[in-house]
Amino acid sequence: MGRIRAFFGGIDDIDSAKQSTAGKPISVLTAPETLVVSLLQHAGAEAKPVVAKGDEVLKGQLIAEADGVISANIHSPVSGKVLAVEPRVHPNRAAVTAIVIENDGEERWVEKNPVTDPVQLSREEILNKIREAGIVGMGGAGFPTAVKLNPPKEARIDYLILNGCECEPYLSADDRLMIEYAEDVILGAKLIAKAANAGAIIIALEDNKPEAYEALKAVAGAIDVVKLPTRYPQGAEKQLIQAVTGREVPTGSLPFAAGCIVNNVGTAWAVAKAVRDGEPLISRVVTVSGETIREPQNFLVPIGTPLEYLLEQAGGFVEAPGKVIVGGPMMGGAQFDLQASVGKTVSGVIALAEAESHTPNVLPCIRCARCVDVCPANLLPLRLEAYGMNEMFDHARDYGVMDCIECGCCTYICPSKRPLLHYIQYAKREIAAIERNSK
Repeated sequence: MGRIRAFFGGIDDIDSAKQSTAGKPISVLTAPETLVVSLLQHAGAEAKPVVAKGDEVLKGQLIAEADGVISANIHSPVSGKVLAVEPRVHPNRAAVTAIVIENDGEERWVEKNPVTDPVQLSREEILNKIREAGIVGMGGAGFPTAVKLNPPKEARIDYLILNGCECEPYLSADDRLMIEYAEDVILGAKLIAKAANAGAIIIALEDNKPEAYEALKAVAGAIDVVKLPTRYPQGAEKQLIQAVTGREVPTGSLPFAAGCIVNNVGTAWAVAKAVRDGEPLISRVVTVSGETIREPQNFLVPIGTPLEYLLEQAGGFVEAPGKVIVGGPMMGGAQFDLQASVGKTVSGVIALAEAESHTPNVLPCIRCARCVDVCPANLLPLRLEAYGMNEMFDHARDYGVMDCIECGCCTYICPSKRPLLHYIQYAKREIAAIERNSK
């Protein structure tokens, strides 16, 4: 690979706060007695349940099927009995339909149908197995992977970029995955590249992950593994493409317009397990950390595990947290109910101390332009905030609000502690709603 390039904006000096878990091997979490499997763990439409209350299910069994092109299958993380199909609290919403399963503790699997030499499968066979396994982007966006790997026929994919940057503070799930499952990540990369007809594979990670870099290099063969400077948000899709290829994704376009497809290393791991082992996506690695967690750890967690149970397995709280966040502290969402459960896109559960999570006193904007300097999307956050605050949505759209990647750099850097991202997100939601209703 050629010269590493810097993307515009970003922040170099965010405290990574990864030291409490970066050296902790992944522990396999014992599934709880009851799991709550949401039917919305992906971008797009909720999956449709194919089981009902009282049904017996096997581990890995299809329990909800994709409803449309942009949706994803969902499988049972345990064997047991369906207790209910009803609305339950969701990490990102008030309530979403979920399938509640009583775990029988017997780990009875469906037939897996493993493949001895998965790389020899055809592109169509690989895509079909990915689709059937319900694999979605595990970096947080949750876009169905089989759809992402099937761009328009006229698109030429020069590069598959595997994203191992994990630039959010506290999180070390991807780091540990690359260290402990390097061979699976490499296999997944090869399968994804074949499915996407990609010309070359690049695995990119930040230089604060030396052990992961060495683990991948040892088994990568001809695959290019590159170290990038530790800089937030290095792992953002468009910024990562710019850093490793020098290409820019046009405004309003997807990465395939720049000849690239980006997938998270966790997605590659899930693809390897699905295609080679015949296992659907029913568990993922999650970092549990924060100043108030007694025993910060990285867990391999069954999908549907309640946050409360997961936190208990990390020793619980040493003191009452000020805020519990799903995801990282920059882009994650604060939780109002710990009965919400882990989904396919949950990379971390972070419990912040009261002092870290209080709402600051907001002061007037001083026009210092620091938010402009750090915006990786090259926008004007102070102006977009004003448009969102005053519900001037047409102006916000004209100034590129829909290009915002919601990284939070602007809010983090603001000396007046203004909630810039909150109003930008508000404007984006309202514009999207207006466009939906106009169709």
